[in-house]
Amino acid sequence: MNQSFLGTGWKFPVALEPGSGAFAMSADEADIQEAIRIILFTAKGERVMRPDFGCGIHDFVFETMSVSTAGQMEASVRDALNRWEPRIETLSVEVQPERGTVGRLGIAIRYRVRSTNNEFNLVYPFYLREG
Repeated sequence: MNQSFLGTGWKFPVALEPGSGAFAMSADEADIQEAIRIILFTAKGERVMRPDFGCGIHDFVFETMSVSTAGQMEASVRDALNRWEPRIETLSVEVQPERGTVGRLGIAIRYRVRSTNNEFNLVYPFYLREG
Protein backbone atom coordinates (compact mmCIF):
# COMPACT_ATOMS: atom_id res chain seq x y z
CA MET A 1 0.00 0.00 0.00
CA ASN A 2 1.38 3.40 -0.97
CA GLN A 3 1.25 5.76 2.01
CA SER A 4 3.06 8.71 0.44
CA PHE A 5 0.09 10.90 1.36
CA LEU A 6 1.27 10.77 5.02
CA GLY A 7 4.26 12.92 4.24
CA THR A 8 8.01 12.88 3.93
CA GLY A 9 10.52 15.07 5.72
CA TRP A 10 14.04 15.29 7.01
CA LYS A 11 14.93 12.63 9.52
CA PHE A 12 15.02 13.82 13.12
CA PRO A 13 17.61 14.28 14.37
CA VAL A 14 19.00 15.55 11.07
CA ALA A 15 21.45 13.10 9.52
CA LEU A 16 23.17 12.44 6.21
CA GLU A 17 22.89 9.29 4.12
CA PRO A 18 26.16 7.38 4.16
CA GLY A 19 27.78 7.38 0.75
CA SER A 20 25.63 9.99 -0.98
CA GLY A 21 25.82 12.77 1.61
CA ALA A 22 22.16 13.62 0.99
CA PHE A 23 19.90 14.44 3.90
CA ALA A 24 18.32 11.31 5.40
CA MET A 25 14.54 11.32 5.00
CA SER A 26 11.71 9.73 6.92
CA ALA A 27 8.26 8.99 5.59
CA ASP A 28 4.79 7.88 6.57
CA GLU A 29 4.22 6.98 10.25
CA ALA A 30 7.92 7.50 11.09
CA ASP A 31 7.67 11.08 9.81
CA ILE A 32 4.62 11.67 12.01
CA GLN A 33 6.35 10.25 15.10
CA GLU A 34 9.39 12.44 14.49
CA ALA A 35 7.12 15.49 14.03
CA ILE A 36 5.51 14.72 17.42
CA ARG A 37 8.95 14.56 19.04
CA ILE A 38 9.91 17.88 17.45
CA ILE A 39 6.77 19.51 18.87
CA LEU A 40 7.50 18.13 22.35
CA PHE A 41 11.23 18.97 22.25
CA THR A 42 10.55 22.59 21.26
CA ALA A 43 9.79 25.09 24.02
CA LYS A 44 7.36 27.88 23.18
CA GLY A 45 9.31 30.97 22.18
CA GLU A 46 12.32 28.95 21.01
CA ARG A 47 11.68 29.45 17.28
CA VAL A 48 12.30 33.05 16.26
CA MET A 49 9.90 33.24 13.33
CA ARG A 50 7.25 31.10 15.02
CA PRO A 51 7.32 31.89 18.77
CA ASP A 52 4.06 30.08 19.54
CA PHE A 53 5.29 26.77 18.05
CA GLY A 54 6.12 23.99 20.49
CA CYS A 55 4.83 22.62 23.75
CA GLY A 56 4.47 24.32 27.13
CA ILE A 57 5.79 21.35 29.15
CA HIS A 58 9.16 23.06 29.45
CA ASP A 59 7.53 25.55 31.82
CA PHE A 60 7.24 22.71 34.36
CA VAL A 61 10.96 22.10 34.81
CA PHE A 62 11.74 22.46 38.55
CA GLU A 63 8.06 22.08 39.50
CA THR A 64 7.02 19.72 42.26
CA MET A 65 5.26 16.65 40.92
CA SER A 66 1.60 16.68 41.95
CA VAL A 67 -1.72 15.68 40.47
CA SER A 68 -2.24 19.31 39.45
CA THR A 69 1.15 19.52 37.72
CA ALA A 70 0.51 16.23 35.88
CA GLY A 71 -2.90 17.47 34.73
CA GLN A 72 -1.46 20.76 33.47
CA MET A 73 1.30 18.92 31.61
CA GLU A 74 -1.21 16.54 30.01
CA ALA A 75 -3.31 19.49 28.84
CA SER A 76 -0.22 21.25 27.47
CA VAL A 77 0.84 18.19 25.45
CA ARG A 78 -2.68 17.59 24.15
CA ASP A 79 -3.10 21.25 23.12
CA ALA A 80 0.28 21.33 21.33
CA LEU A 81 -0.40 18.11 19.40
CA ASN A 82 -3.91 19.19 18.44
CA ARG A 83 -2.60 22.52 17.18
CA TRP A 84 0.61 21.49 15.40
CA GLU A 85 0.09 17.93 14.12
CA PRO A 86 -3.12 17.78 12.06
CA ARG A 87 -2.33 14.29 10.71
CA ILE A 88 -3.20 12.71 14.08
CA GLU A 89 -6.04 12.49 16.56
CA THR A 90 -4.72 12.51 20.13
CA LEU A 91 -6.51 9.71 21.99
CA SER A 92 -4.86 10.00 25.40
CA VAL A 93 -2.00 11.68 27.23
CA GLU A 94 -0.83 10.39 30.63
CA VAL A 95 1.96 11.80 32.78
CA GLN A 96 3.39 9.37 35.33
CA PRO A 97 6.58 9.42 37.45
CA GLU A 98 8.95 6.72 36.28
CA ARG A 99 9.76 4.16 38.94
CA GLY A 100 13.30 4.11 40.21
CA THR A 101 14.17 7.49 38.70
CA VAL A 102 13.82 10.69 40.74
CA GLY A 103 12.64 13.69 38.72
CA ARG A 104 11.87 11.79 35.53
CA LEU A 105 8.37 11.50 34.12
CA GLY A 106 7.04 9.35 31.34
CA ILE A 107 4.55 11.10 29.08
CA ALA A 108 2.57 8.34 27.38
CA ILE A 109 0.79 9.48 24.24
CA ARG A 110 -1.71 7.37 22.33
CA TYR A 111 -2.71 8.69 18.93
CA ARG A 112 -4.45 7.69 15.72
CA VAL A 113 -3.26 8.61 12.25
CA ARG A 114 -6.34 10.18 10.68
CA SER A 115 -5.83 9.00 7.10
CA THR A 116 -5.08 5.34 7.89
CA ASN A 117 -6.92 4.92 11.21
CA ASN A 118 -3.83 3.16 12.64
CA GLU A 119 -3.16 3.68 16.35
CA PHE A 120 0.31 4.25 17.85
CA ASN A 121 1.91 4.85 21.24
CA LEU A 122 4.84 7.05 22.10
CA VAL A 123 6.50 7.53 25.49
CA TYR A 124 8.37 10.79 25.87
CA PRO A 125 10.82 11.10 28.81
CA PHE A 126 10.61 14.42 30.64
CA TYR A 127 12.92 15.56 33.43
CA LEU A 128 11.58 17.80 36.21
CA ARG A 129 15.15 18.51 37.28
CA GLU A 130 17.61 19.52 34.61
CA GLY A 131 21.24 18.87 35.26
